[in-house]
Amino acid sequence: MRVVIAGQGYVGLPLAVRAAEVGHEVVGYDVDERRIKRLAVGESYVEDIPAERLRPLLEAGSYLPSTDPRDAAGFDIAVITVPTPLRDGAPDLSYIEASARMLARFLRPGATVVLESTTYPGTTEELLAPLLEEGSGLVAGRDFHLGYSPERIDPGNPTWRLENTPKVVSGLDAESLAAVEGFYGQLVERTVPVSSCKEAELTKLLENTFRHVNIALVNELAMFAHDLGIDVWEAIDAASTKPFGYLRFTPGPGVGGHCLPIDPSYLSWRVERALGHPFRFVELANDVNSHMPDYVVRRLVEALNERQRSVKGSRVLLLGLAYKKNTGDARETPAARVAELLTRMGAEVRAADPHVVAGVHVAEPVPPGPRAASAADGGHGDALASVRRVEATPEELAAADAVVLLADHDEFDYAAVTEHARYVLDCRRRLSGAAVEVL
Repeated sequence: MRVVIAGQGYVGLPLAVRAAEVGHEVVGYDVDERRIKRLAVGESYVEDIPAERLRPLLEAGSYLPSTDPRDAAGFDIAVITVPTPLRDGAPDLSYIEASARMLARFLRPGATVVLESTTYPGTTEELLAPLLEEGSGLVAGRDFHLGYSPERIDPGNPTWRLENTPKVVSGLDAESLAAVEGFYGQLVERTVPVSSCKEAELTKLLENTFRHVNIALVNELAMFAHDLGIDVWEAIDAASTKPFGYLRFTPGPGVGGHCLPIDPSYLSWRVERALGHPFRFVELANDVNSHMPDYVVRRLVEALNERQRSVKGSRVLLLGLAYKKNTGDARETPAARVAELLTRMGAEVRAADPHVVAGVHVAEPVPPGPRAASAADGGHGDALASVRRVEATPEELAAADAVVLLADHDEFDYAAVTEHARYVLDCRRRLSGAAVEVL
């Protein structure tokens, strides 16, 4: 089949590559010319898709990266995997809308359109379907198939990949569900059909809200345990030995990526708008997790004060700018807020990250325009851009008044950190030693 994947970021690129590998003719459509140019020469900006997988598909002609909407003509399957950021606390679905209008021009009877972008329940039926119908003159369900399948990509996870992660699928009607399940059944080992698009949309929000709330719980516990003189990490280790009724979550400097800082707010917004009730769990989790970078800076200030140093004029080395280990994904990263606060306070901030390329903070391409910057970096792009980038050499570690471990990439030489750093605030419990203080 001819398959179009709209959006070639952390979700869309793996999906496009997998579809091409199983034999489909795939167009990877994106509005970001820089990224499409890189893909066209076999360069991947997504760690999960090495060049070794990408280049054979380009050479065979089974994968075409493109910024030209006309390349979508004649599609049998189209999947929308574009960003869905928040704007002043409300969902911004303009990227879905733009994709729908583009695809509607080429929509034919019998074709299938699937939405994967995270959104609130009702989007597929109430927003996407009317746009496709208006632009094509066709009727969803009668003339073309429509469905929703929430993405479950976990960047940098070597165990759970697109192929072996169960894929939730849904359709506007039975025929749409069959078409959607038939497509994904060729790509993944197991599909999980649900009764409607709304249940599938809610599934994604439930998964991420569950994580968001539990991370907030252990983050707040970490703050209180520190003040009480209790080792929260030891308590977490002990609780993790319970074989039932407990799932392990660990503290950190905050949450990042597209999912946790944003997705639960989609659910909260929908509940408030539709029912007039606040989603208190989500609002509390948002408050706790969004303030963790501030807490990290406060702990650092206290540590420097104990060493008779002020933040102003101190040299601080941040290890890890990505929001999670072993990836280059810096979307909504808490490191940006940490860097921003320290810079405002007069610190000389440097950063080392083997994955995050200097000047590139976001892996999910967004359309150009006045809103692109805030959509891309969550408003903290300037903070990262102004940070001097270095390598975590013994000389840099020794020269820093403080080292803050934010993302515990495996590439860091932790023995060197312990040996050369004068003080380390470890937000991931990766280190030990006399100069190390754990979050």
